[in-house]
Amino acid sequence: MLDGKRIVLGVCGGIAAYKVADLASKLVQAGALVDVVMTASAQRFVAPLTFQALTRRPVHTDIFAGWLDEHTGHVALARSADLMVVAPATAHTIARMALGLSDDMLCAVYLSLSTRAPVLVAPAMESGMYLHPATQQHIETLRRRGATVMEPGEGHLASGAVGVGRLPEVPEIMAAIRRELGKGGPLAGRRVVVTAGGTQEPLDPVRYIGNRSSGKMGYAIAEEACYAGAEVTLISGPTALPAPYGVRVVRVSTARDMLAAVLDAVKEADALVMAAAVADYAPAQVAEHKIKKADEGQALTITLTRNPDILGELARMDLPHLVRVGFAAETQDLLENARLKLEQKKLDMIVANEAVSSIGADDSQLILIGRDGSVEHLPRMPKQDSARLIVGRLARLLEDRGRTTTTGAGGAAPQP
Repeated sequence: MLDGKRIVLGVCGGIAAYKVADLASKLVQAGALVDVVMTASAQRFVAPLTFQALTRRPVHTDIFAGWLDEHTGHVALARSADLMVVAPATAHTIARMALGLSDDMLCAVYLSLSTRAPVLVAPAMESGMYLHPATQQHIETLRRRGATVMEPGEGHLASGAVGVGRLPEVPEIMAAIRRELGKGGPLAGRRVVVTAGGTQEPLDPVRYIGNRSSGKMGYAIAEEACYAGAEVTLISGPTALPAPYGVRVVRVSTARDMLAAVLDAVKEADALVMAAAVADYAPAQVAEHKIKKADEGQALTITLTRNPDILGELARMDLPHLVRVGFAAETQDLLENARLKLEQKKLDMIVANEAVSSIGADDSQLILIGRDGSVEHLPRMPKQDSARLIVGRLARLLEDRGRTTTTGAGGAAPQP
């Protein structure tokens, strides 16, 4: 997504400017062409040479240098940009951008962008400055004009205080950049529901029955769908993973919780990707107090009851608009079991994987099986890369569903 993209990185005069050097490095590593524009104050915190070394491109500091140059002037930078990122965005620069002042290089590039490219602003300043009504008014002005303004983090500030105003962490800014660049992507305007993680079925107040699912695949799919332009709802069982940027997260614990959340979310959704590892059974009774250890040699018997089958419930519902993707994690007869689940649950595609080797791992080896009989064996790869391929197939399924619906509505026979 970032490969070959032209990013204008506006750096302002805040202590967090040193973190933006890491951001510039990460962007270059991802294949982006980064043009850094620094305010005079920013140069007092980090030398332009630092950014020049990281980006291997000239750093722009003076609005009058190259004023009319077709390659280095502020108009030329704006004309070639796919995205402008301002970080750390100080109260001073946010005010100047909102007021339309153009006597420094950064603000001149911002004004020259007009509607050519999106603008992402990552504020960083002392809490009082950020919360001041004037700063908040300027931020709202930028948002009304189309800029995306991130929420700053909370924690220790350079002033010694603790509060809101920290620059968002670099991975979060990178995720926001990918989201901005993906707004016109293949899933733009689509609403996608993704489930992730395992469920936990309580046995007593401190114990549960569950599985070893980490949720990594579902979270990666939610991220990639978001980067492709979708409005994503992630319904997550308990995991240790951070919430993906730009994704609405609904947290659940049990299979019944997840069923209720899915049924609510799919009402307005275009697609469901059921990547969660839902427990098939739950204890028939939940003890009110912790179950004490039995005497040695004495067995403990637990009666289990079937949990609801979420995809099975959906298969019985009239949801012709919903594209459904399921997962099959098996330890034997992988293809046969996956095809059977595809048919029984009325799925459009199923993702099959050998359960043991991929649980908790950062990579996996998957097989994509389509309702049309297609079978695609993917090589072992990082789950993020697999997720990107799955989202690409999902976009095609949605496109095909749209064509079928349109053809059917026009009076011609829908395509099989």
